[in-house]
Amino acid sequence: MPWPELHFQKSADLAACRALLRQGSRTFYAASFLLPRRVRLAATALYAFCRLADDAVDLGDDPALALQQLSHRLRRAAEGRPLPLPSDRSLAAVMQAHGVPLELPAGLLEGFAWDAAGLRYETLEDLEAYAARVAGTVGAMMALLMGQRDPQQLARAADLGVAMQLTNIARDVGEDARNGRLYLPLTWLAEAGLQGEDWLRRPQFSAALGAVVRRLLEAADRHYRRADAGIAGLPLDCRPGIAAARLLYAEIGQVVAAQGYDSVSRRAVVPAARKSALLAQAMIQAALPGPARVLPVLEANRFILDSVAALAPPEPVAEPALALPPWWDFASRAARVVDLFARLEQRQQERA
Repeated sequence: MPWPELHFQKSADLAACRALLRQGSRTFYAASFLLPRRVRLAATALYAFCRLADDAVDLGDDPALALQQLSHRLRRAAEGRPLPLPSDRSLAAVMQAHGVPLELPAGLLEGFAWDAAGLRYETLEDLEAYAARVAGTVGAMMALLMGQRDPQQLARAADLGVAMQLTNIARDVGEDARNGRLYLPLTWLAEAGLQGEDWLRRPQFSAALGAVVRRLLEAADRHYRRADAGIAGLPLDCRPGIAAARLLYAEIGQVVAAQGYDSVSRRAVVPAARKSALLAQAMIQAALPGPARVLPVLEANRFILDSVAALAPPEPVAEPALALPPWWDFASRAARVVDLFARLEQRQQERA
């Protein structure tokens, strides 16, 4: 019996996770169709818990209490004693089946706690430590769902998560500021002649701020290049989806750059036609051999690799022979994803 049917106690649990993502994380829900089914189902369960945790901390009245309750739920799931909730039962099944150590989702919660505390980040290294928790852990967990436990593969997956988070921060400078949040490295702001807290009180774009955003996108690009070595080592049927995510996120940075690095008064949006082209490019890249390089581990991601190494891997499960999805199948799924993206953008514009 395939893993998803064997390990999910109730099909209704997975349906509840899907419904949660369809309502609260539409972008991931759309992008998940680029993943093979064996990974998509487990990823749906994983992201559902992440979505619940993010909402509980970000939108709740008492973030500290929410984090305490989430940590309790997470420990029970890791011990195989989940609370009788669809998201918790599904998370427990995923963690057991794929050998996901407690430290990875716990690291995600730690990043949420930093958000709730309104932490500022002095240096790029400090910001990378935050990005490793809220995104590097997720990248590593996705790699585990794909059966990847090699340290180099995990390090590259975490690199991709960090790169995406830095891109998010560069895109959302204005939106974050209007919510009282500032993620740009304070030392970079000072070097540009800006005082972080003063700027936060009256956030506006300037050439000096644009220079800081440019530096952050350059840092993200370095991490994307590191991640490329890992994408080439993924299972064949997983490469197109992950390559597409890498290209789509990196393109957000290109749009920010084309807008003069102004992410205060404008929000970068990748047009649907460009997304279609990038999805086609991802399919081509997935079929080509990638760079085989051994790279040092980003210090911020080291705890991720250590936690996986300390946990005994799960019992191996026989996998069918893998191949790249037929181009017409991937193209049809990609067209569906682009259509969903286009509808999401229309809704966002209507709300704005």
